Amino acid sequence: MTGAQSLVRSLEEVGCEVVFGIPGGTILPAYDPLLDSTRVRHVLVRHEQGGGHAATGYAQATGKVGVCMATSGPGATNLVTPIADAHMDSIPIVAITGQQSRPLIGTDAFQEADITGITMPITKHNMLVTDAKDIPRAITEAFHLASTGRPGPVLVDIPKDVLQEMTTFTWPAEMKLPGYRPTTRPHGKQIREAAKLICSAKHPVLYVGGGVLKAQASAELLRLAELTGIPVVTTLMARGAFPDSHPQHVGMPGMHGTVAAVAAMQESDLLVALGSRFDDRVTGVLSSFAPNAAVVHADIDPAEISKNRRADVPIVGDCKEVITELIDAVTAERAERGHAELKEWWARLDDLRATYPLGYDWPADGSLSPEYVIERIGQIAGPDAVYVAGVGQHQMWAAQFISYEKPRSWLNSGGLGTMGFAVPAAMGAKMARPDDVIWAIDGDGCFQMTNQELATCAIEGIPIKVAVINNGNLGMVRQWQNLFYSGRYSQTDLGTHKHRIPDFKLLAEAMGCVGLRAESKEDVDRVIRQAMEINDQPVVIDFVVGADAQVWPMVAAGTGNSEIMAARNIRPLFDGDELAAGVDEVSAVTAEAQQESAQGESE
Repeated sequence: MTGAQSLVRSLEEVGCEVVFGIPGGTILPAYDPLLDSTRVRHVLVRHEQGGGHAATGYAQATGKVGVCMATSGPGATNLVTPIADAHMDSIPIVAITGQQSRPLIGTDAFQEADITGITMPITKHNMLVTDAKDIPRAITEAFHLASTGRPGPVLVDIPKDVLQEMTTFTWPAEMKLPGYRPTTRPHGKQIREAAKLICSAKHPVLYVGGGVLKAQASAELLRLAELTGIPVVTTLMARGAFPDSHPQHVGMPGMHGTVAAVAAMQESDLLVALGSRFDDRVTGVLSSFAPNAAVVHADIDPAEISKNRRADVPIVGDCKEVITELIDAVTAERAERGHAELKEWWARLDDLRATYPLGYDWPADGSLSPEYVIERIGQIAGPDAVYVAGVGQHQMWAAQFISYEKPRSWLNSGGLGTMGFAVPAAMGAKMARPDDVIWAIDGDGCFQMTNQELATCAIEGIPIKVAVINNGNLGMVRQWQNLFYSGRYSQTDLGTHKHRIPDFKLLAEAMGCVGLRAESKEDVDRVIRQAMEINDQPVVIDFVVGADAQVWPMVAAGTGNSEIMAARNIRPLFDGDELAAGVDEVSAVTAEAQQESAQGESE
């Protein structure tokens, strides 16, 4: 068979179900045998970036590997943003790109770009295939690398003449990955040290990151939390890993997290970090973050351990195995030595939850509240729906005001913060989970970056539901201009309010979707329920909301978490004495465990 036929056959053998892509000169040989495949569906996107985000949405919604395909040159470079996005959020995708024929590589041939060089810093691995016989191995390795260890994007670049040459297809393909052996099983001594700290800490917090979702460890996390009684915070990438309705969940930490979650971490004497990376959006100024806390840090990627915050007990391993072994070790430790009482700690956190609940005010001019819109979408669609957000104010409101009860019910661009993520990612999620309701919650700025994929959804029969939170401006940028640039709104007015350009309802209809609009509180439930009843077409709702709503609470960039603002006129919310209350010293047991852990590391 040809190299192109070998590529398609290899995709079938590794279980690829759908490819999001656009044909072009150098990848064209692959599209001919793809037409005959009964096992791989191709979705013709309108822009390669949309294809990349769709692959990410597919992967985030299922845990499977998402696949996108593009031609060389601009086709491949249009994948750079979604590849970087997947890299930052540890999403397993495989990008397959065409390349100029081997004799032309390095000659600045038409549509030539060194895509393996360009993407080297933003892929888990990439490869240029120079012999057709290596195609099955390359695809097998790509899927294995993308989905094992710390997941991430892998790029496979194949020259056009390699796709055209004749080869002998061999399966199963043999992988050649010397040195690639991800550690999944944690070290027993470190688990025991962590258990000692967990049982002795008086102000502990389970700091849960996206790695728990990727390890499919939500059930184990629930068991650990209920065994220990420790408060749980879930980062932006971990929403849904632990049920919001559970009494031990104190919210999302970070720049726009709940006051209780931020304060819990600041006042803690132990942070048990599970699949999280101490991101700057969580920690604020690192030097002032959780100053009295010992740290147990568990992650499958050893490079993350102590990268930003030194771990007193470092644990390398898969979160599911780590948490499972922690449960056994904590049970044994509690039986032998007992555990610290957490009533005082919970009294403090319950007081914070009661004093500073999430909330919002309706705009003074009588316009529609964006928070109310998002809250009602979550209440009407319910916890079984999947919510996909763009980036900006609407993303934060969706993280705050929708209750996430199940894993993989919240998809977003966390690390890279990619505007335009929502619509194509929702398309990919709907392809992965056709029986589930998929809501894209987007802003009018984000929506205008990738809304061409609505045409893809309409033609391919992918009935997503899109809520455009139309505040007429680049909301998060405007908020920063309001707070830090004296209200000088430079280049943030999009014209979607003043001129209704574009008219999102008409744009949706032009794209083959159902277009709806809501401009008052009375309209909101009606249009949401109308959208919920339409399951054979994509639906877009233009929610025309107030221009001046802001996201609170907020920890401004460059400040510490103790300076969290519940509103603009409260800064800081806590003073140093209050944050230090009850955390005057780290317990002797903690200090002893730190010393033993350090000895274990050196050994």
